[in-house]
Amino acid sequence: QVPPGRCSLFDPAFSAQEAAALGELGLRLLPDNEEGKHGIEGSATLFYMVHCGKALYNNLLWRNWSEGALSKMVIVGNSFKGMEERLLSRILERDYSYIAKVFKGTEEVALPNHPRYLDTFNDTSVHWFPLHKLKELSPEVWDFVEEPTYQDCDDLEIIRKDDRADGRSPVATES
Repeated sequence: QVPPGRCSLFDPAFSAQEAAALGELGLRLLPDNEEGKHGIEGSATLFYMVHCGKALYNNLLWRNWSEGALSKMVIVGNSFKGMEERLLSRILERDYSYIAKVFKGTEEVALPNHPRYLDTFNDTSVHWFPLHKLKELSPEVWDFVEEPTYQDCDDLEIIRKDDRADGRSPVATES
């Protein structure tokens, strides 16, 4: 069990009341909107990112773009396979290149659908990055580490830190 003080949370939509309640539970709120660019700093980390925009996943991967860091991460969130199926490959590679590059290094298991809420969590999966699969990726995959900018992206689906004065990021649990 992970102690509440080791659980970091962020959502730019948290109200002051919600933030206070989470603080009362002993959870740590990240002070700034990292736009998903949260580094794991060497700790095994679970990210709960259900219904987040693709840019948040892409930013998270970019920030932790190494075999060592990715192999310590688990993401519960939107299906990467679903993203691959729904987006044109040129758009995926242009706008969300880190998601595109890590497909072959990812294991993904879809969470079962709830019969009553078929349209709510129907695209939720657990993702992890086994070290042996990451080592099989070509060395060129690891060479390009430019920070994503999303200049040509039409549907960004992210609250940028400049979009809100209190600018807060996704939920992270370190263990």
